[in-house]
Amino acid sequence: MASSAKQGPKIVSKSSAGGAGAAGAGGGLPVMPLASPLMGKKKKPFLGMPAPLGYVPGLGRGATGFTTRSDIGPARDANDPVDDRHAAPGKRTVGDQMKKKEEDEEDLNDTNYDEFNGYAGSLFSSGPYEKDDEEADAIYAALDKRMDERRKERRELREKDEIEKYRMERPKIQQQFSDLKRKLSGMSEEEWLSIPEVGDARNKRQRNPRNEKLTPVPDSFFSKHLQTGDKHTTVDPLQGLAGLNTPYPGSMTPGTGELDMRKIGQARNTLMDMRLSQVSDSVSGQTVVDPKGYLTDLNSMIPTHGGDISDIKKARLLLKSVRETNPHHPPAWIASARLEEVTGKLQVARNLIMKGTEMCPKSEDVWLEAARLQPGDTAKAVVAQAVRHLPQSVRIYIRAAELETDMRAKKRVLRKALENVSKSVRLWKTAVELEEPEDARIMLSRAVECCPTSVELWLALARLETYENARRVLNKARENIPTDRHIWITAAKLEEANDNVQMVEKIIDRAITSLRANGVEINREQWIQDAEECDKAGSVATCQAVIRDVIGIGIEEEDRKHTWMEDADSCVSHGALECARAIYAHALQMFPSKKSVWLRAAYFEKNNGTRESLEALLQRAVAHCPKAEVLWLMGAKSKWLAEDVPAARSILALAFQANPNSEEIWLAAVKLESENNEYERARRLLAKARSSAPTARVFMKSVKLEWVLGNIDAAQELCTEALKHYEDFPKLWMMRGQIEEQGENMDKAREAYNQGLKKCPHSSGLWWLLSRLEERVGQLTRARAILEKARLKNSQSPELWLESVRLEFRAGLKNIANTLMAKALQECPNSGILWAEAVFLEARPQRKTKSVDALKKCEHDPHVLLAVAKLFWSERKITKAREWFLRTVKIEPDLGDAWALFYKFELQHGTEEQQEEVRKRCENAEPRHGELWCAESKHVLNWQKKTGEILAGVAGKIKNTF
Repeated sequence: MASSAKQGPKIVSKSSAGGAGAAGAGGGLPVMPLASPLMGKKKKPFLGMPAPLGYVPGLGRGATGFTTRSDIGPARDANDPVDDRHAAPGKRTVGDQMKKKEEDEEDLNDTNYDEFNGYAGSLFSSGPYEKDDEEADAIYAALDKRMDERRKERRELREKDEIEKYRMERPKIQQQFSDLKRKLSGMSEEEWLSIPEVGDARNKRQRNPRNEKLTPVPDSFFSKHLQTGDKHTTVDPLQGLAGLNTPYPGSMTPGTGELDMRKIGQARNTLMDMRLSQVSDSVSGQTVVDPKGYLTDLNSMIPTHGGDISDIKKARLLLKSVRETNPHHPPAWIASARLEEVTGKLQVARNLIMKGTEMCPKSEDVWLEAARLQPGDTAKAVVAQAVRHLPQSVRIYIRAAELETDMRAKKRVLRKALENVSKSVRLWKTAVELEEPEDARIMLSRAVECCPTSVELWLALARLETYENARRVLNKARENIPTDRHIWITAAKLEEANDNVQMVEKIIDRAITSLRANGVEINREQWIQDAEECDKAGSVATCQAVIRDVIGIGIEEEDRKHTWMEDADSCVSHGALECARAIYAHALQMFPSKKSVWLRAAYFEKNNGTRESLEALLQRAVAHCPKAEVLWLMGAKSKWLAEDVPAARSILALAFQANPNSEEIWLAAVKLESENNEYERARRLLAKARSSAPTARVFMKSVKLEWVLGNIDAAQELCTEALKHYEDFPKLWMMRGQIEEQGENMDKAREAYNQGLKKCPHSSGLWWLLSRLEERVGQLTRARAILEKARLKNSQSPELWLESVRLEFRAGLKNIANTLMAKALQECPNSGILWAEAVFLEARPQRKTKSVDALKKCEHDPHVLLAVAKLFWSERKITKAREWFLRTVKIEPDLGDAWALFYKFELQHGTEEQQEEVRKRCENAEPRHGELWCAESKHVLNWQKKTGEILAGVAGKIKNTF
């Protein structure tokens, strides 16, 4: 009954009786009887009862029901969304839902059945996945993993064997030729050169390609086909033009017109005439065309505006609109004329600008533009007309003078202009420049009357007058312009030029006072710039007076020293040496006991002054700062360089009195005597120093002196004595080991180094020397162990890491060297020497990338800059290499290796002047550090060599194998 109730509303008969029956049967609602004659008949027994199973209304009388869209719902597309707005991904469309249903239906067909495995797929996939299922899956997964682990080793061995077997059957090309490549190392140069060249394997057509042949088409061909209206785009072979397949213009549109070649030729001639008229001289009527370069110029001029024709037309239309809207607007006429000039229509431009002068006769710019566009005499007429309309215009008068070619005519124009505009400074200056000195003086005397506020005219007149008249002129100028400093400075320079130096200071003092009284603010920077100009002009006294009077203006007392030192450096950089000297003199006057100021002044005199000025300054310096050892030493060295040894000794004697028991002065005295071959005096001085001022350095110098003089026994005794007192001084242990090593006593040298390392475990030099000793005797493993032990105790020492890398590289173990370098850069990421070495450990293609990384980590490290310079040198980029060498020696002038490599570079690629410049700069810098430099300079045999000799020696030993 339930099923029949459900089926009732699905199938509805279209007959009225069937419809009523369906409603009565399936609806279940009481049916109201209609008022009719049958009301009294007996009621049917089945009415009001539920319909039997399978009952279809109207089926008995043949009224079969049919289904409508309203019964089964609207049609749904596969991409339509489902009704559930929160459906999971993959279930949000009708198609997804249908696929899911299809997947859920299991395929139990016989074709999907296997006797061993059963049905393909899971029979229970549609069932719920419960906790028991999850535990079972975990157990099976653990079993699978366990079984896989038992078979893993055998599987990996089998795979390895299969790979090796595959490699043996199909080796790489690199492996096939490895034995042949190894044999190449034993080839001689003749065998290598006798290897034949590889031939050209291309076929004949590829080796000798035939260029495409193009045949020019005559004009008659185009005209004939235009007249006939022929549509063919190929040429008849009978015409003798076989091979031309290119369609000609207009060939596809017959009857559109005719191509007149005569008119094309006329247009070409017209264009040529127009270009000739542009470059011709209209005054003399002679052409100024360069016959060789004309066609090239013409080619460059013609297409200049070809692509902008539409823009030019728009601009022309806009400017025309502006002119018509406001005809008295000068910029519109000027812009229109320039547009036509740019497009090559010079005559149109001239006509436009002349019309502009009629519409705007009071516009100075329009008249000047007209004069510029007009040629020769026409321009003069235009300017004459402009003068009538604008008699007070200075620019028009100057343009008129420029148009004149004769000097007398120029002067006449300018004098006429001065009659009308006598107050114009520009006109007076232009007129004076054309006159002779005497006439110029007369004109200037009139000019200052007309323009009394022009400082330039007053100063120009003062320069042309005699001394007495110039003083009067400048006095008048000060009366007329009491607020200008240049007049006062010129007056001071005038007095200095006439040897009246005592007046210079007074004039500058009065200038400061007078300008302040007139409300002028004294700008310190401006006055210092004026002083620099005086210095460059040779007015030293004026420069010094200005500096003395203004250097202290506007500076706080605590900032004076710092500011003055910066001012002095600025003057030196601008080339104003006298200004800097005056600033130092004033600073020393204010700070007579400041050692730093004396040192700065001394270095200034050393670099820019004479030896006499330096020695005079140092004498004053040691008088004010007697405890400053460096000043005494600079004075003694200056005398020594001048080969005045007695004077140097006397200075050091005075230094001893002021600084008794000073280690620096003792050692300077010893060096003075030893450099001048006074070895006994040097020994006595060192003996006195050891007794009165015993220090480790004094003992070291004593050992070094005996060592270089060949007294090995005395040197060893002194070294032993020194080590009793200073056993923690590593250089003494190094010297002891090196002396033994020089005598081929390797065991004693090893013992000395080991004893030194017990006392000085953090000395990189001792570790380095011991490692080199073991390497020299062939104990590579021991040398490696020593360096590993050293790195354990000094993990942040880049020198030890570098030596470890180089040890492996020298042993031929490049892979180990690269690994060590990577570790070193992790331990010392900001070490310049490590990055510099890492650049050249790389293969050539990777060096540039490595150098970029090095510069990012150590941008201003001299070793990295030097490595980049060497990299450019190896790539033959000479200019860049020189720039980087210069940058290196500028950042660190004390690095001797940089100077040596720079000198070697110039010896190969530079001129003699550049080589000499590098050598002189190196001698002035006196470098003391650098691996290659120290190996040469500290060698026992080179102890008396000068800087230039050491430079040449190091450069000679450098082999640019990078």
